[in-house]
Amino acid sequence: MYALADCNNFFVSCERAFQPQLEGKAVVVLSNNDGCAVARSGEAKAMGIKMGTPFFQLRPLVESGKLVACSSNYTLYGDLSDRVMSILSSTLPGIEKYSIDEAFFSLDGIRPEDYRAVCVDLIRRVRRSTGIPVSIGIAPTKTLGKVANHFAKKYPGYSGVCIIDSDEKRLKALALTPIDDVWGIGWRGAPKMVSAGIRTAWDFVQRPASWVQKRMGVQGLRTWKEL
Repeated sequence: MYALADCNNFFVSCERAFQPQLEGKAVVVLSNNDGCAVARSGEAKAMGIKMGTPFFQLRPLVESGKLVACSSNYTLYGDLSDRVMSILSSTLPGIEKYSIDEAFFSLDGIRPEDYRAVCVDLIRRVRRSTGIPVSIGIAPTKTLGKVANHFAKKYPGYSGVCIIDSDEKRLKALALTPIDDVWGIGWRGAPKMVSAGIRTAWDFVQRPASWVQKRMGVQGLRTWKEL
């Protein structure tokens, strides 16, 4: 089984770790030279603010006090990323850093019945030591781990850990996953899928392997197999 640990709204969470007064407020982090939004808190997303929104469009919200905009601080983000990864690697085997705020790791040596308890404890340790909230998705493949992570972030009932460990759970998760949320397809590949009548990950896996390979090549076929 693979697990994906992903820091929630990472740049915003880093700012909140050093500015606790930002908790619960709509916050965006801006790109270099304060050009556009590169990270959004959940509250900012709920306001309809999109990734990449130019700052001049956000300025009225900031001036009215409805939104807080922070200039990016990549030195801070890199330092907190290193601290999070250090905690993860001290507990879990085979860690593979994927990006500044994500890492895959193996659950080899951990009993399946202990997956949740181990990961919940890890999430608590990371939050206590760094102030950064983390969600973990667990599944038989990395692509499914990404799907599981989306659910861990979205639904508080999972307590930060979603496990896809049966075919029933896999099919339910795929049916609820928009095609643009699938790792390897995303928003760039989604229009092509939607035009072919594919709106969810479940729709995608119903297509035959030959159809996928013809239209998406080897990489697309790999994504299909992992789902």
